Amino acid sequence: MIEDIWVDPAVSALRPDFAVLAMGVRGLRNGPTDDRSRAWLAEAAETAVRADDPKVEAWREAYRAFGAKPQRTRPSVDALVRRMPLPEINLVVDAYNSISVRHGLPIGGEDLGHYEGAARLVRAEGDEPFEVTDKGEPAIDHPEVGEVVWRDDRGVTCRRWNWRQCVRTRITEETVDALFLLERLAPMSLEELRAAGEELAGLLGGISPEVRIESRLVGTE
Repeated sequence: MIEDIWVDPAVSALRPDFAVLAMGVRGLRNGPTDDRSRAWLAEAAETAVRADDPKVEAWREAYRAFGAKPQRTRPSVDALVRRMPLPEINLVVDAYNSISVRHGLPIGGEDLGHYEGAARLVRAEGDEPFEVTDKGEPAIDHPEVGEVVWRDDRGVTCRRWNWRQCVRTRITEETVDALFLLERLAPMSLEELRAAGEELAGLLGGISPEVRIESRLVGTE
């Protein structure tokens, strides 16, 4: 599963410093936000990076490189650090959101039960389906030509690198198997990226003691 993840050379050309730590997680027992995850969110609010942190600014620069306007469609970590206190979603999402803002690191979570084929980071052709909701009803959107997107065999799973996830693969309380994508640009070091992955693994192990985790670093220089 994580062995098949790849980054298109056209994306690497935009940011040769890009790397993603992919974590495949099997056997989750997710649930609603509880006192444990509220404590994670509270700690994150106290220790989060600022919106002007160089690690966050690096993502705004990456968005501009493919024509996106980061003031209008913010990188996920930029949006989160401006949204304190963090929202309560569910145990697993609370876990990775808390780590995201403390490290200045975009983290995506995908439900592998709804995933089709390998995850890959590419520049969009513009006709790929992106499943959303519009006024509470299912709808299909499309990325812009050249936009950096995560996708699987069925369509786009996350637009503008890490801006917005499709509804199909989002993590819910019923999620059992998941893929987490921890995305790094300089000046974040690979050591900090790995440390963030270990912290996430620790929180997920606390939620689900029998969980099985494998990791792979993709797209290093």
